[in-house]
Amino acid sequence: MSSFYTSLNGLRNSETDLRVIAHNIANAETTGFKKSSAQFSDIVSRGSSSDPRLTIGLGATVSSTSQNFSLGSVEQTGRSLDLAINGDGFFSTRNTENNDSFFTRNGSFELDADGNLSDRSGYSLQVFATDVAGVVTGTTPIDAVVPTVNSAGAPLNNVTLSQTGVLEAAYADGSNEAVGRVALASFPARDGLRSIGETNWTATGQSGAAEYSTPGNNSLGNLLSGALERSNVDLAEEMVALITAQRNFQANARAIDTATTISQTVINLQG
Repeated sequence: MSSFYTSLNGLRNSETDLRVIAHNIANAETTGFKKSSAQFSDIVSRGSSSDPRLTIGLGATVSSTSQNFSLGSVEQTGRSLDLAINGDGFFSTRNTENNDSFFTRNGSFELDADGNLSDRSGYSLQVFATDVAGVVTGTTPIDAVVPTVNSAGAPLNNVTLSQTGVLEAAYADGSNEAVGRVALASFPARDGLRSIGETNWTATGQSGAAEYSTPGNNSLGNLLSGALERSNVDLAEEMVALITAQRNFQANARAIDTATTISQTVINLQG
């Protein structure tokens, strides 16, 4: 009967593999998405303690689902509040309702009527405070807020972000003022981040706490303004993996059929 359970494990593993691959394919056009892959390990039953040649395996199990944080291709959008990180690092955002922190590679941000700079979910982009020249004056990230009028009473005309993350506001009187500098986050073990959907991750005990710095420092990438990072899913690679997973599923199903035939033959002989 062990052959049934061994093949059943194989079917379950193939199903998990298919789900992971399908998830990757479904997000091939999702900005900032990072693909995953199912990792498997073998199961060994308790065999003879004196003769290892008598040890029999019981199939495989899913050991983990690993994330691949390789860079995706960069797409030019021409929109000044679209940002791509050319290298390592994550944008940091904050849910103002419960103060939760999130991390993302999706750099599509927008400005509301009150001057709050946030992502499409309404989470506030985190920046370092600066003086009007763009020199960082604080080490703790804060919400990005652009004054809608300057000290002279001139209304806001435009907002731009530089390669080094300086958030600059342009006003109707021709003045330009830096109002913050983007804070990028890095982690001791980014593979330990927990995906929560909408291309957002949260820190865990396995990833370690976020370490913040400015773009271009501490191995963090610079920013590309007017661009977004596409998904790192390679459709051709995923299609090959899909076919392989399907064949594995079919092979395990065939093994169950064979085990059933053998069992039926034994039963008939006993009869």
